[in-house]
Amino acid sequence: MWQLIIKFVIAGTLVVAATEASKRSVVWGAVLVSLPLTSIIALGILWFDTRDAEQVSALSWSILLIVLPSVVLFVALPFLLRAGVPFWPALVAACGVMVAAYAGYVRVLEHFGLGD
Repeated sequence: MWQLIIKFVIAGTLVVAATEASKRSVVWGAVLVSLPLTSIIALGILWFDTRDAEQVSALSWSILLIVLPSVVLFVALPFLLRAGVPFWPALVAACGVMVAAYAGYVRVLEHFGLGD
């Protein structure tokens, strides 16, 4: 139970730090958010829980393969906002486009034998 609480505290701290940093400097907020902190934490916790280098390696490789479609969100959102779409509908639409990109990307990976 304590591990779960610690995970929530770390995640919340990262979100608050990123939003507070971006109020002062958009660049530093972006740097903080762009760091693969979630991946680093997940890899560390997986290692702590399993001590299995092969599992950690497999997760790391999978993260590398699947991170590309998330970039679609960061292309779609500013495009929609600059087109005059209000923030919440633009965010929802950008998330929808990202989900579609993930679905297509997973199919491509599976076609080449890289998916599970």
